[in-house]
Amino acid sequence: MSDPTRPEGPKIIAVANQKGGVGKTTTTINLSAALAEAGYRVLVVDLDPQGNASTGLGIEQSERELTTYELLLEDIALKEVIQATSIEDLAIIPATVDLSSADLELVSNEKRSFLLHDALRQTQMDEFEFDFILIDCPPSLNLLTVNAMIAAHTVLVPLQSEFFALEGLSQLMLTIREVRQSGNTELRIEGVVLTMYDKRNNLSQQVEQDARDNLGELVFETVIPRNVRLSEAPSFAMPVLTYDPTSKGAIAYRALAQELIEKNKL
Repeated sequence: MSDPTRPEGPKIIAVANQKGGVGKTTTTINLSAALAEAGYRVLVVDLDPQGNASTGLGIEQSERELTTYELLLEDIALKEVIQATSIEDLAIIPATVDLSSADLELVSNEKRSFLLHDALRQTQMDEFEFDFILIDCPPSLNLLTVNAMIAAHTVLVPLQSEFFALEGLSQLMLTIREVRQSGNTELRIEGVVLTMYDKRNNLSQQVEQDARDNLGELVFETVIPRNVRLSEAPSFAMPVLTYDPTSKGAIAYRALAQELIEKNKL
């Protein structure tokens, strides 16, 4: 029987697209920073073995002793793996390349698809009082991504404004449908956000039109522009909102955060 006095828990969003280079990690880093800036407590779960979200939020390799690998494969307390970042109200569970072998090690585990779900939905999570958890998924539809989708309430899909963008989306939608049938009947699509958008480019406008025609209200009104400051920020190990708060990239991610907040009636 559920406990009516227990808090509802954070909204868990998997940021996923099996195609690399679409702005997935950039969106995870900057959307989480924008939500924290708006006064929400946010946790980023880095589920990509490249660990770019960890780097982009200023977590050095030497500081990643306990990571998502240990969270999935060892019985470890959340307080051991959750690290504060330099941004107020924004924490992270970092990743290292160790995670790349997790797929193979998970195969023999009968609960292999539910490990992240169980880790993030445990009662221990209540004491952190997070409002949002954003999971940065690897650029493939592997067991780690399935774990993220089973753990999540919704999936946020960054879509690069380029030719063939929508074609790759059909495979992702198929995976989401399979996860709904097999492990998470409540999973929904939070929305599709167009990234690397260049309003001077006819192709960007065409991709946007196609996306809105095909997906309707699933596409966020906010589009993320191509922006030099947005590209530079990760090399300084910080979100663009810290690196250049007045840049077009920072303004766009604030608008996306606001849209997400309003959509969730928070």
